[in-house]
Amino acid sequence: SESKRTKQTGHWHLMSKQMRILVVEDEEAIRTGLIDVLVFHGYDVDSAATGPDGLEKALTGKFDLILLDIMLPGMDGYEICNRVRTEDRNQPIIMLTAKTSDEEIVQGLKLGADDYVPKPFSIQQLVLRVEAVLRRSGAGQEMARTLCVGGIDIDTENLNGCKDGTEITFTKREIEVLSYLAQNSDRAVSREELLSKVWGYARNLDLETRTVDIHIAKLRRKIETDNKAPELLITVRGAGYRLVVES
Repeated sequence: SESKRTKQTGHWHLMSKQMRILVVEDEEAIRTGLIDVLVFHGYDVDSAATGPDGLEKALTGKFDLILLDIMLPGMDGYEICNRVRTEDRNQPIIMLTAKTSDEEIVQGLKLGADDYVPKPFSIQQLVLRVEAVLRRSGAGQEMARTLCVGGIDIDTENLNGCKDGTEITFTKREIEVLSYLAQNSDRAVSREELLSKVWGYARNLDLETRTVDIHIAKLRRKIETDNKAPELLITVRGAGYRLVVES
């Protein structure tokens, strides 16, 4: 049926390999639903129902994306995200968060998740976010190998930089944001443009997300002397964000 479906729909046939997704979710109904939907959309899916099992699979398997719930038995999603990020700053991760909890969203993104999906989520929105993150995780080939921002030399391949003799580490998504802003440093870049170009979301997609603002805040803490009064990554009122780069 897989090959038949591929022929019928036409848009999967170029996939050189099936994308692998790990679903870490303890609620059986949600976990089963996610697996079914993702398999239907052509992904190879593995799953875990506890924190320790999820961490082990995340660290030993090769996954194109990890879908990670926060409240898990044995070890929470924050800890898993943190441990995975320590090992691999490239690994795409989407957190499943409680709809009402700003704190969960902020904390998940601070630890290096690429994005979040608030529960309860619509299947369509989830699939669009998964597709967007997977599309962008292969992007960034056009990035310059090094960036210089405010006297900080950043190695975009190794995801690190040096500020006043101290090493700073970045996630892949943070580097993609900096690189895009650097390439367009002559102007302000809107939130919508960053969501489209860096996160890969379709422009007309009506998504409520704070992921851009939180990533900007994280970057300011890393590169600014005073993140409350930014001089490098500045907000242009009504227009977006602009990065001041050295010529």
